Amino acid sequence: MNKVWKFHNDVDTDQIIASQYLLLPDIEAMKQYTFESLDPDFAKKAQPGDLIVAGENFGCGSSREQAPSVLKALGIKAVIAKSFARIFYRNSINIGLPVIVCKDLYEHVEDGGQADFDLSAGTVTVDGQVFSCTKLPEYMQNILNAGGLIASLNKEEA
Repeated sequence: MNKVWKFHNDVDTDQIIASQYLLLPDIEAMKQYTFESLDPDFAKKAQPGDLIVAGENFGCGSSREQAPSVLKALGIKAVIAKSFARIFYRNSINIGLPVIVCKDLYEHVEDGGQADFDLSAGTVTVDGQVFSCTKLPEYMQNILNAGGLIASLNKEEA
């Protein structure tokens, strides 16, 4: 089981990682400020394997790749939302962060609750109830399993 962090609709990339932190030298330095405006202690409390569940349009705003990168650096297992901003979705797959559309989950999970996520099955289980999510095609799952698009392409060339 994985701990759930629940966020609202329209979480933008500036809420995920504020623009002033983009000047820091790398993702490791930036990750401590993840979701600072929504929960100043999020980065201290988040644990590897945790899940983010959100409403509509997660990752809207600017196209900064640092937004999904800080989530991955904190060990977030996946972001599961009703919908995603297109560029955030693509950036996430490119860096190897699973982003899954699941329309019905949001109302059935609580912040701090527990859920079991199965990427290959495309399901999330909460309190014994199984929610079907958009199952990623095999080639996208392979990209995620390889750690992102570049890692996947490098693996193919080897």
